Amino acid sequence: MIIDTLENASKYFNVHPCFREAFEFIMGQSNLEKAEDGTVGDFENLKAFVATFQGVSKETALSKVECHDKNIDIQYCIKGKETFGWKPRQKCVLPNGDYNPEKDVRFFSDAPDLFFELTEGQFVVFFPEDVHAPMIGEGEIKKLVLKIKI
Repeated sequence: MIIDTLENASKYFNVHPCFREAFEFIMGQSNLEKAEDGTVGDFENLKAFVATFQGVSKETALSKVECHDKNIDIQYCIKGKETFGWKPRQKCVLPNGDYNPEKDVRFFSDAPDLFFELTEGQFVVFFPEDVHAPMIGEGEIKKLVLKIKI
């Protein structure tokens, strides 16, 4: 997992072949605060979408913590404050349903090891080994999510 601000994104260009394209895509978006929800970019190995939602309680978010087998998530906070729970996948022992290959999502019922908050201009990168509980917060949260195929 990586947590940082967009100003430092160039430090991560070499982590994955698509990271330069992904971060340049984010930086090239003007006025994301007014962007409509839905897909805003769909490239060969990269899909980007905007999502606006009302934050949920920790209890609600922790009912299903998630990870992905075939994608890396870059989640960029456009507006609001979003709290995430996190736990390394190798420590998760309580599966919550079967893997959904169409949505590339696997759920667990394990409690996160830590919580952190993103505010405007910050991002988090979740690799397949990062089990996470998103959407924790109060009020409206708007973010840009990039799915990078691995």
